[in-house]
Amino acid sequence: MKPGIAEFLRFYFITDDKVRGGSLLAQVEAAVEAGATLVQYRKKQFSLSDIPEMEAIRDVCRRHLLPFVVNDDVLLAKAVAADGVHLGQADAAPRQARQVLGPAAIIGASVSTLEELAATDLLSCDYIGTGPVYATETKADAKTAIGLSGLQALVDKSPVPVVAIGGVNARNIGDCMRHGASGGAVISCITRASEPGRAAREFARACGLNFRPLVPAWQDEFRLIDTLLADFKADENQIRVPPGDDAALFNPIANPVVTTDTQRQDIHFRLNWQTMAELGQKAVEITFSDLAASYARPQAFFVNLGVPDYMAERSIQEIYQGIHRALKQHKAVLGGGNISGAAELTMDLFAIGEGRAGIFPRRSNARPGDGVYVTGPLGLARAGRLCLEYGDMQFPELVHRFKLPAARFDAARILADQGVSCAMDISDGLAGDAAHIARASNLTISFEPERFLIDPQLAKFCDRSGFAVKEAMFAGGEDYELLFTCPHEVFREIRHHLPQAFRVGRCLPHQTAYLENLPPDVLSYQHAAR
Repeated sequence: MKPGIAEFLRFYFITDDKVRGGSLLAQVEAAVEAGATLVQYRKKQFSLSDIPEMEAIRDVCRRHLLPFVVNDDVLLAKAVAADGVHLGQADAAPRQARQVLGPAAIIGASVSTLEELAATDLLSCDYIGTGPVYATETKADAKTAIGLSGLQALVDKSPVPVVAIGGVNARNIGDCMRHGASGGAVISCITRASEPGRAAREFARACGLNFRPLVPAWQDEFRLIDTLLADFKADENQIRVPPGDDAALFNPIANPVVTTDTQRQDIHFRLNWQTMAELGQKAVEITFSDLAASYARPQAFFVNLGVPDYMAERSIQEIYQGIHRALKQHKAVLGGGNISGAAELTMDLFAIGEGRAGIFPRRSNARPGDGVYVTGPLGLARAGRLCLEYGDMQFPELVHRFKLPAARFDAARILADQGVSCAMDISDGLAGDAAHIARASNLTISFEPERFLIDPQLAKFCDRSGFAVKEAMFAGGEDYELLFTCPHEVFREIRHHLPQAFRVGRCLPHQTAYLENLPPDVLSYQHAAR
């Protein structure tokens, strides 16, 4: 189940190709403006000439951060990069649709009876459409109405959210929701009304939704850049010539440290996981995390933004609001960047910091006899990502750890003060990052899982989900804690200042492998499409 999928089902609009005059795009724009929360493209007599309008509808949905699903046709959904598909009982199996469209896709299925519910692969579904609740003339092959009692029976047995279908309108959607439906799927009560826009607004109000002004896609790159830069004030103590010219001119930086990172839609993030401002804030934190691991003080941040042509200018502004928030917190400045068109949202990130005089930690500085330690809890971000993937919102702390990590400059200062010369941040998981240190230092790291400190929220999540706690801690990525090695007596002093820090292993002379005591089948975190 996808995060918040039940909320997306509140006002589920289905296009109507039986209406004479007007376009499906105009139908969708009216529904989205009224407050629709999901759009299903349904056209029984589909042809290739319909693709441009279909893509325009998809882009309206994307611009307003709404799911766009295709009726029946899995391959068509794949071809137009829809967010998912809705399947009838005679269509492809949900499992096949999941295999074709991937784990991020929204898969819905029509279910009319308890027998159909039992026969449907609900493990591959994110929701079911149940009905017809009331008699309807929209579908010539509509089944007998199941009524509110039939709806309630299916809701009680369904492990996934239910959207009521068939004869649903502004007068009866309240009854459907009181009988457990997350919302209603509507067609003719809007498209065939004498005033479709007014009918859409009435249905939205009945669902507890508000009017949503349509926003245009971004167009003018230069005007957009001027708008974004207006919110960033230059600090003359750091930057002499701020963004706006071909390059920025900085005041002299002692021991400059430079790092890069990248964020890709549907690889590092999904647009229904977090707000645009949270994406911008996280982009700064994960890039600055490398500076923290280098004991460097952040100075400047650069971002090259690849923006899909359907994205609203407002969304881009929100990304920069998040960037601004993080930079202000770290007393750093925006050094510049670029904006260009792209198929999906991408962020190529760069940062400059000022290194600490006399010490620069390296992966190759670990020595046999050192202990291996981390500055804080592990596995929380991985669990938070799984919560978002499965729609489990019962662990907000874990979700927060994934959405808004913090660069550990506080811990870095303590490690530097204690002369720790081997450190790095944990972005690829403990197993993967420890292997980097072991290879660079040509030694073996022997893990000591019995020493791991397990976060209580992680333990509860793993107990509920069946995910192994130690696997989450070994393989989980994007914690952005610091991994370091040092003699035990040094760590004893560090622990006074970092009580959450704990030992994860020890460094040995190189054996046959770089890592020992690693649970079987544990792989490092991979930043690849899921």
